This record gives sequence, C-alpha cells and structure tokens, in this order.
Amino acid sequence: MTARGWFLFSLMGVVWGIPYLLIKVAMEADLSPSMVVFTRCALGAVLLLPFAIRQGGLTGAVRTHWKAMLAFAVIEIMGPWYTLTDAERHLSSSTAGLLIAGVPIVGVVLARFFGDTEKLGVRRVTGLGLGLAGVGVLTVPHLTGGDVKSMAEVLVTVLGYATAPLIAARHLKDVPSLQLTAPCLALAAVVYAPAAAVTWPSTVPSAEVLASLAGLGVICTALAFIAFLELIKEVGPTRATVFTYVNPAVAVAAGAVFLDEPLTLGIGAAFALILAGSVLATAGPARATAEPVCPDRPVTWSTRQTSRADGRVESPLGGLPEERPGSTGQGDG
Repeated sequence: MTARGWFLFSLMGVVWGIPYLLIKVAMEADLSPSMVVFTRCALGAVLLLPFAIRQGGLTGAVRTHWKAMLAFAVIEIMGPWYTLTDAERHLSSSTAGLLIAGVPIVGVVLARFFGDTEKLGVRRVTGLGLGLAGVGVLTVPHLTGGDVKSMAEVLVTVLGYATAPLIAARHLKDVPSLQLTAPCLALAAVVYAPAAAVTWPSTVPSAEVLASLAGLGVICTALAFIAFLELIKEVGPTRATVFTYVNPAVAVAAGAVFLDEPLTLGIGAAFALILAGSVLATAGPARATAEPVCPDRPVTWSTRQTSRADGRVESPLGGLPEERPGSTGQGDG
C-alpha cells in the first residue's frame, strides 16, 4: 500500500477499535440501542452535512445514486449498528470486537459474488490465515457471557460490514466521501428518531455516558466514515476491511486500560499475529513483467493516432481500435 493507504489503515484500526468500549459504557447506563444509534448518526450528520452542502453536488449525487446509497445506509449503518449495540447488552466489549474480526474473511468470500476476479495469492491468503489465528488466540479466553441471540446479532453485523464496502466500491466509487456519508447518516438518524424518542431517558445521563456518545458520533462515525471510504478508494473493498484484524487488539487494549482487564502472553502473541497478518493480507498483487518490444518490429506512428493505456491505438476519426505493434497490452507499451 501507499503511505496514504497505511495512514488510513492505521487510523481505522484505532477509531473503529474503540466503539465497542464506548457502546458498552452507554449500554451499562440502560440506554436503548435505538437511542445510541440515533445519537451516533445524528451527531455525525450534523457535523458532516454542512461540509457536504458546501462542497456542492449533494442533491445530484443523491438523485443519481439513491438506490445504492440506500442499500449502503441499510447494510452498513442501520442494520449492523443496531444489532451490534443490542448484542453488547450481553457480550463484553472485547468479545464483540473480537467477533467482528471475521469481516475480512467474509469479505473475501462475498467479493467472488460481486465479480472480483483478482487472485488472492499465497501471500494474502497467508496473511488472512495469520490474522484469523491471532483473532482465535484472543477469542478463546474472552468468549464468555454470550447467548445465541447475541452471537447471531454479531453475525448480522459481520455480514453487513463485509457487504457494504463492496457496494461502495462497485456502485459509489465516483461519489465523494462527504456526499455519501452525510446523507446516509442523516437518513439513519431520521429512521431511528421515533424509537429513540420513545425510549428517551427520563434523567440526564452521566458525564461519562455523554462523553461516550459524543465519541461515538464525532470520532467513531463522522471522522471514521470519511477515512473508511477514502481507504476503500485507496486499496479496494476487500483489502480495506483487513483493519478489523487490528480492531480486536485495540478493543482488548482499551479494556485493559479502562476496565483493568489483564494483558497476558497470549494477548501479546495475538498482537504479533494480527499485525503480521494485516501486513501480508493488505499487500497488493505483484506487477506483471512487461514483454520487451522486439527491435526488428518497427512501430508505425502517426500524429492522427492516440495511445491508450491498454496498449492499443485509436484514430480520432473513428473506427475500431488497432493493436499497436510491439505492445504488451499491460499499460506500459
């Protein structure tokens, strides 16, 4: 990946590793899942909509891509955020974060159904395997206190998180991040507003709970979504979700710092496996070696012709594209 890609990847590893802790704090205050999701979406929308409007083209983007944007909002936000929040009423924040680490594996499988023909290669498959092994090392001692319903809710969250990036990459790649994120968050806030109003707390939550809600809305939603969509554009939808291998490590570390959970040798080993797996799994495909042009095959060139990136030649007067002699067809011919 590029330096920009690594920066976005590292940022996402942190900002989407702490929501589990913040959600747990909010749920311990007996706030409803609808209330938490509404607050998170409303804060994100309020912060991002002014910038999206100022950027221009928001109405046109929604009008042109409303079907894909609706699908993205439902699959990435409305469904998964509710199921994850509700699951944390019975699961620890660390356990929830660990289970979400299955997103890259599911994403690789789903990508086949979305027409992705890129070969994973031994290096990326090995990286995915190492990351999964690291998640397994972390998961075993923490999978306690859950029930079938909570596990199913996390599975729904995993499926949503793995599917939405594929939709964004295939149908929304030309939509600026702000123009995609802001209306989706606004729509989700409108949808959850009635349920949030019915379950609105009778007393003002504590400062700790309010800070958690603010962190969810500002850091884990507004900032994170912009970074996430830019990461998808930078490295692709399948590779972009590999940061969820780092999220469990962040979730466990947050639990150790704020909840006094112990750090063991096994956790240290899992950190190493997760980071090594992330590096390998996010590696791009090897570049194809260009076939050298034979010196005894001269290339006929004309000022009326223009070179294409795939090694072909087109005439501005029309007609079928011609194959340029000596071309490799790899973009460097």
